Amino acid sequence: MAAKMNGGVLVGEVLHKQGVQFLYTLCGGHISPILVGAEQQGIRVIDVRHEATAVFAADATARLTGIPGVAAVTAGPGVTNTITALKNAQMAQSPLVLIGGSAATLLKGRGALQDIDQLSLVQPIVKWAGAAKKVRDIVPLLEEAFQVCQQGVPGPVFLEIPIDLLYPEALVRSWTMESSGKGWLGKAMSLYFETHLRRTFGHAWDQRASDPPLVIPELPTSGEVQQVARALARAERPLLIIGSQALIDAAQSEALQAAVKKLGIPTYLSGMARGLLGRNPLHLRHKRSQALREADVIILAGVPADFRLGYGRSIPRRATYIAINRSREDLTKNRRPDIGVLADPGAFLRTLAANWQQESDDNTWQPWHDSLMARDAVRDAEINQTAQERTGLVNPVCLCQQLETAVADNSILIGDGGDFVATASYIVRPRAPLSWLDPGAFGTLGAGGGFALAAKLCRPDAEVWLLYGDGSAGYSLAEFDTFARHGVALIAVVGNDASWAQIARDQVEILGTPLGTELAQTSYHVVAQGYGGEGFCVDDPARVNEILARGKEGAGNGRPVLINVLLGKTEFRKGSISM
Repeated sequence: MAAKMNGGVLVGEVLHKQGVQFLYTLCGGHISPILVGAEQQGIRVIDVRHEATAVFAADATARLTGIPGVAAVTAGPGVTNTITALKNAQMAQSPLVLIGGSAATLLKGRGALQDIDQLSLVQPIVKWAGAAKKVRDIVPLLEEAFQVCQQGVPGPVFLEIPIDLLYPEALVRSWTMESSGKGWLGKAMSLYFETHLRRTFGHAWDQRASDPPLVIPELPTSGEVQQVARALARAERPLLIIGSQALIDAAQSEALQAAVKKLGIPTYLSGMARGLLGRNPLHLRHKRSQALREADVIILAGVPADFRLGYGRSIPRRATYIAINRSREDLTKNRRPDIGVLADPGAFLRTLAANWQQESDDNTWQPWHDSLMARDAVRDAEINQTAQERTGLVNPVCLCQQLETAVADNSILIGDGGDFVATASYIVRPRAPLSWLDPGAFGTLGAGGGFALAAKLCRPDAEVWLLYGDGSAGYSLAEFDTFARHGVALIAVVGNDASWAQIARDQVEILGTPLGTELAQTSYHVVAQGYGGEGFCVDDPARVNEILARGKEGAGNGRPVLINVLLGKTEFRKGSISM
């Protein structure tokens, strides 16, 4: 059996035991046995056009399934190409495993192809980084990687596996021994190489993949739950803000939805929590800053008080501020809460709801909720008025309203862009839990291709919409080749305003120049066609609904579709720059 074994087989066995369904990669000689070993275990290998896409896809897979996503990339530039996506996963608190190839153990530091100090490079942006030095290291290190990436505050981890640990022993032996030379020096080198090979492959197959242990998050105490319940019982104007961290346990998303509905607290949602409440009126979408100023109890569930909350200044001092977070650092970031609970926020809300004793006919919060809903209605009316403006080409606000009508109830929405995607976030509403993906606090452009790829693979029956800004489309447009080759039928909509509008909007007014922010009205739909997809272009507002319908039809027939929408200008998001 050992003759048929190699380190790639061991990796495939661990991935299978961990419940991994997809391995995202861009091929390289350093890692080829991993891809073959994974496929032998029934894991679908998805090869992409850029290593960052592989990590973005692993990130999205983790968010949607609760099982760590996995990417494997070749040594050197393969690893360096993942850095932005790794940092994005770290800030989004996504559990994923990145496996990197590396030079052979005997050649490290000797100028081998693509040999760099990868561990020093990635250590600052991952939870854990390890390097296998012998074949028997592969299984325990990889299992440790899976464990660590899910514990506490989830995040990415990195495991380096040198090329000579992955290929069959006989082949590695032939590569090694042929360089030993002749004469007495050759004999000495042969002895050294033989000793090294015995150490490298000794007991190589003794350790095999085992069933993973349960990873249990830190849970709240009954005293902490009761303390929050008492604060809510006294509240007249409570507000609940739920963030991505509350959805880490993807399998509990429907239970979390039921819990939030039972609590009945007016709620704002952000990040992966968008869509948690569907169209339930508890979910408020506008004027959050004003609501915060008026609230008397504010609960942040998995949300840090960072730039999105004015670094804590958006929370008034007179309000009772409650924070629930897995991260001790985020729990007190910029502002120490009156009640701080170091625990999983999703589990906390489910436990709070299970012990919630408020009478069903108690409508103490109803006037407060009614006033917040009235503000939402006023803002929606303002948005509708903006949508009626003539802009020469397609009004972006009107386009988003048409998208809101077009997307199916089982849709997953991916946002990858600045001004256009931010506009869509006001209007296009995800229908259910775990149906919205955006990069998160890092504000990364280029995540869309990998996110959309993973969304359609993880939920093949869902209608997947990738909302691109025309600037961000340039980062991952080549992945239409990946979509076409792997039968990933999604719909991408490019909001094409020939501009980096998020930046230009304020730069022109403040600095008086559009320098560096101007783009061409590129035929992105033709590029998608060249990669094997179906493409449409629309510049006539009267044809938008027709083209959206044709896009849905094309995706329904199994082809990836790109709709290039030429946009006019509005002042909808003037003054919205974030710092």
